[in-house]
Amino acid sequence: MDTTYIIAGLGNPGNKYNNTRHNVGFDAIDLMAHLNNISITKVKFKALIGEGSIEGQRVILVKPQTFMNLSGESIREIIEWYKIPIGNIIIMFDDIDLELGKIRVRPKGSAGTHNGMRNILYQIQSDEFPRVRIGIGRPPEGWNLADYVLSKFTPNERTAVNDSIKNAVEAASTILKSGVDTAMNKFNK
Repeated sequence: MDTTYIIAGLGNPGNKYNNTRHNVGFDAIDLMAHLNNISITKVKFKALIGEGSIEGQRVILVKPQTFMNLSGESIREIIEWYKIPIGNIIIMFDDIDLELGKIRVRPKGSAGTHNGMRNILYQIQSDEFPRVRIGIGRPPEGWNLADYVLSKFTPNERTAVNDSIKNAVEAASTILKSGVDTAMNKFNK
């Protein structure tokens, strides 16, 4: 167990952002921590972190506390401190281009419209790491994008979101156990 993985979920710190669309990455990390008895209580590298083992791999679960658009600062500091290869990072985050309840696993790629991912790519100067995108759907007609991603889910949406968060956690665990291709085959339906 000498390989370490960083699994980071993106979101915004503070109670007012709990249960918002932009914080499904944090929700996924919280669920992963709960399922694997990992306590995310250390404050280090501008993040809340917890260390443990998932699928026989050493993992550092990360919730950057820099606010979404500066998430890369925290991720870069952790990579540099632990000397983790870029390919051993898994990022989980919300995606407006995926419908609510869907997830998508990718081995690498651009940030798309996501400012948190854009900052990570800028900070670490690479896009060569797996990510799990959690669909939150597009804003309704007339909504401002920022207002939409910071809004809370309706009770009707919550069931679909909870399912996609569970699937995202399972997908990240599958990446650890069997690799990104297996996770893509299983979850990219």
